[in-house]
Amino acid sequence: MGRYIGPVCRLCRREGLKLMLKGARCETAKCAMERKWASAPPGMHAWRRRKAGDYGIRLREKQKVKRYYGVFERQFMIYFATAERGKGNTGENLLSLLERRLDNVVWKLGFAPSHKAARAAIVHGHIQLNGRRLNRPSYLVQQGDRITVKPSERSQKFVRQSLGEGGPPVQPWLQLDAQRLEATVAALPTREDVQIPVEEQLIIEMCSR
Repeated sequence: MGRYIGPVCRLCRREGLKLMLKGARCETAKCAMERKWASAPPGMHAWRRRKAGDYGIRLREKQKVKRYYGVFERQFMIYFATAERGKGNTGENLLSLLERRLDNVVWKLGFAPSHKAARAAIVHGHIQLNGRRLNRPSYLVQQGDRITVKPSERSQKFVRQSLGEGGPPVQPWLQLDAQRLEATVAALPTREDVQIPVEEQLIIEMCSR
């Protein structure tokens, strides 16, 4: 399985916004985006770069979404093909599919401090779906799915610590019982539930070429 092992703050600087790749740290003054050179992309020759053209603008929107959800090119194109076959707006379908990823749901519930930590928690068996272990972070949740924490001291300690640190507010399509460490997918996410600013039409234009 491919993975990015470089400094993640470079990704936020390249896209020009906080992608919340380090969880709660991104909300503090330690975040690289809070420093005076944050507006510049990484690299020693950033000041010499030309203004982005049409292709560059569309590429940045695509890379922004891929990096926020932690998917690679091949995975992203599979999601795009699925969204294209579905009914309705392709861009909204694409974002809804990405929002339904299990690792994204675990992070949105506050069970893990970041997308990366959520993927690790799922792979290591701390999270259960409908009472059974599932080690696939890319699993697309369905309406009515129940997400719980493994009944072990280590798993529950990890999740309670993450909930104590705070995280993104729980969205209306998710119902959380913080005392029992359980959650239910009350509905499928819509375009309004996407918290990252993105123009999905630019992504569709690029992927449709």
